[in-house]
Amino acid sequence: MNQILEIGNLKIGGGSFFFVGGPCVIESEEITFETAERIKEICEELEIPFIFKSSYLKDNRSSLESYQGPGLEKGLEILKKIKEKIGVPVLSDVHSVTEVDKAKEVLDVLQLPAFLSMQTSLTVALAKTKKTINVKKGQFLSPYNVKNIINKIEKHGNKNIILTERGNFFGYNNLVVDMRSIKILKSFGYPVLIDAGHSVRMYGFPSSSPGGGEPEFIPLIARAGIAAGADGLFLEVHPEPKFALCDASTQFPLSKLKELLKFLKELKEFINKNLNPSIF
Repeated sequence: MNQILEIGNLKIGGGSFFFVGGPCVIESEEITFETAERIKEICEELEIPFIFKSSYLKDNRSSLESYQGPGLEKGLEILKKIKEKIGVPVLSDVHSVTEVDKAKEVLDVLQLPAFLSMQTSLTVALAKTKKTINVKKGQFLSPYNVKNIINKIEKHGNKNIILTERGNFFGYNNLVVDMRSIKILKSFGYPVLIDAGHSVRMYGFPSSSPGGGEPEFIPLIARAGIAAGADGLFLEVHPEPKFALCDASTQFPLSKLKELLKFLKELKEFINKNLNPSIF
C-alpha cells in the first residue's frame, strides 16, 4: 500500500484514484481560471481528489520564439488566486534553486521536471521545503534509477513524494511507455501517476505543430497506466488545445475530460476490487 499524503485539504494515495491537471503553462488569468473552475466541478461531481497544475515558466523550449509563460512572479500570483478563490491545491514546475523560496510560499506541490530529475542541488532544495514533491521520471532514466532520486529527498527528512511515469526515449523523436515501470515505481512505496499527455509527445517537432504529438493515444496510455496499477492521472488540459501556446499537440480537450476521468476512476475501482496479488 502506498503512503497516504495530505495536500491542502486532500488525502491522496492509499489506492484511491486522483487527478493532477490543467493547462501546460499559464497563458492568461482568464483561461487559467476557466479551466480550473471546470475541472474542479468535474472532480467534485465524480468525487475525485484534484490538484491543479499549470506552469509559471516552461524552460525546456525548442526555440527562443516558443512561449515560456508569465514567469515566476506573475505566474505565482495567478496560482495563488486559483488556490484561494477556487479552493484547490496547486502545482508547478520549479526549474532552479533560486526559484524554490518563492515557489514554496504558494505551491502545494513542487514539481521536479523530468529533464532536471538528476540535478542534486535542485532536488535537495525542494526536499528541504518538506512540501510534497512530484518527481517526473526523466525520459532517459530507468524506473529503477528513480530510487536514487527518492533517496536524495528522504535523506533530508521529506517523505512527501509523488512519482510520475512519462515514457522513455526510443530512438529519435519518439517516446515509449513501458508499463512495467508502474509496478517498479509503486514498489518504492509512494503514489504513482501516469502522465498520458507528455508520453505521446514527438520530440524534434515544435509542440504547437501537428507533428508534435499523437494525442489520439492519450486515452489509451491513460487506461493502460491505471490498469497497470498507477494511482492517478497527470494530464495537461486546455479549453481549445489547437490554440494553446504550449504543447498544443498533446493537451487534452477540456470538453472530453469528464468522460475520461469517469472511466478511469471506475477502472481503478475495478482493479482494486479484483486484483489477486498471488497472480499479479
